[in-house]
Amino acid sequence: MALDIIGAGFGRTGTMSLKAALEELGYPCYHMVECFPKGPAHWKLWEQAGAAAADWDAIFEGFTATVDFPACTSYAALAEYYPDAKVVLTVRDPEKWFASVQSTIFGKEWIEFLPGTEAGAYMKTTINDYFDGRMHDHDHLVRRFNEHVADVRETIEPKRLLIFEVADGWEPLCEFLELPAPKEAFPHVNDTEAVQGLIRAIMDNGFQEVLGYQG
Repeated sequence: MALDIIGAGFGRTGTMSLKAALEELGYPCYHMVECFPKGPAHWKLWEQAGAAAADWDAIFEGFTATVDFPACTSYAALAEYYPDAKVVLTVRDPEKWFASVQSTIFGKEWIEFLPGTEAGAYMKTTINDYFDGRMHDHDHLVRRFNEHVADVRETIEPKRLLIFEVADGWEPLCEFLELPAPKEAFPHVNDTEAVQGLIRAIMDNGFQEVLGYQG
């Protein structure tokens, strides 16, 4: 099963809403919420990908789309490996993105917690290293956000790329995918509290206790 859609947008740019939308359109979609519960054996595949030994088919087994971290920082490699896949770059105001990540996935306590855990290595490889480890540096993160958008635009040919704000809803997404728009409203998922709760639970109880993976 090959990827048909590659999400190049960072987490906290509407990726959970896009995941829900793609699944409504019939694309099983990989996201960090799929990655985490798979546990250390799966996470090791991401470490290998960071060392230029990727097994993309194993990582995305059962999925035809991917959005969010950890995959978005590998969008170029994925676009090369899956040459028929379309690329969707979710975007939002960089200042709002910075505020969002600082209150959730780049929060200081969480970032300091991760290195001593079983998830630390793959998170560093796929996320922290992409931001040079400067996870709270406002100017650097905003610059990297803008550089990433520019890099995607430069790397992916225009006919293969959709720059997408989830506020725009079904029309641009479905036109790009050449599918009819559903009659139901576009899903707008505000998962901030859920993400914060998951992070707190993991810090308090550990990954395995919270996520329930085997091994």
